[in-house]
Amino acid sequence: MNTFQEIIKFAINTENEAAEFYRDMQNRSMHSTSKQFFQELEAMERGHAKMLESFTIDNISTSFSEPVINDLQISDYMDEIEIRNNLSFQEVLIIAMKREESAMKMYQDLANRMSNENTKNIFLRLAGEESKHKHQLESVYDDEILKEN
Repeated sequence: MNTFQEIIKFAINTENEAAEFYRDMQNRSMHSTSKQFFQELEAMERGHAKMLESFTIDNISTSFSEPVINDLQISDYMDEIEIRNNLSFQEVLIIAMKREESAMKMYQDLANRMSNENTKNIFLRLAGEESKHKHQLESVYDDEILKEN
């Protein structure tokens, strides 16, 4: 990935793959709450892809401040869940948390490898979005699963 267009194309493909993953997960979930949750995640990922499609080398700002997001670190200590049919809501949350955690780390790593501030900011922005998703999912997990137990 050397050119701006290659970087944008990679990021769009990554977001579209995530959206397709969440669409597939809707069919594997056994509860309507889980299905709805995955629909929301799919929509967010599609929104990221649309945002990326609007980026040009001229409209990416070099002045970008990374959002400060409280990392609850719940998913950091969890094992991956096998993807299968009839997932429980807890399993759905774990799968989604681990996926967002992985995407966040990937975008952070890519940002660290970029020398151009504009392209670095694209990846920092995406890492921030994935971090927000991870936080949202961990908050739901904390409220719905951990507090129940």
